Amino acid sequence: MTDLPFPISGSTLLLGPSQIGKTRLTARALEAWVDRHGAADVSVLEFAPEVERDGQLIGGRLDRFTSIPDEAWHGVIDAHAPRLEGETDSESVALAQENAERAAQLLDTAPPARAIFVNDATIPVQHDSLAPERITAYCDRADCVVMNAFESDELGTSDPVSRQERAALESFREWADRTISLE
Repeated sequence: MTDLPFPISGSTLLLGPSQIGKTRLTARALEAWVDRHGAADVSVLEFAPEVERDGQLIGGRLDRFTSIPDEAWHGVIDAHAPRLEGETDSESVALAQENAERAAQLLDTAPPARAIFVNDATIPVQHDSLAPERITAYCDRADCVVMNAFESDELGTSDPVSRQERAALESFREWADRTISLE
């Protein structure tokens, strides 16, 4: 069984910059839950884009680090990285809106689950058309939630997408039982 720096119960929010290990730690938490409780009643929400920047993969899905059990519900959106892909603020906002729309559709189909693992939680809420509370309301039904999110100034601070992301992070912080900042 995998040792984790947090209990596999309640809600845990993992924060940090790119390439710090948020997705890997979320994958370890998924493995620990499945080892203890099985994969039935598990939901995995994959909001992470996969974009290469300077020869490094930015973002990435949980299945890079672990196998998602067939018994688990695995919802994946084809996500954009708005601040990396958009050439203007307007383009970035439009990409963020597409992410929000795709995530809303995914959340509409997500079944209730006892354990929920959310990868890159702020991607769908970088546009105000999807409130962070939509994600947390889904998660409130679970016994265990492990959610990770990007937190850093490395992709910008004053653009509309970054401002919306910071507001969403604050909402997630207020909701979570515990927040772990990885540095």
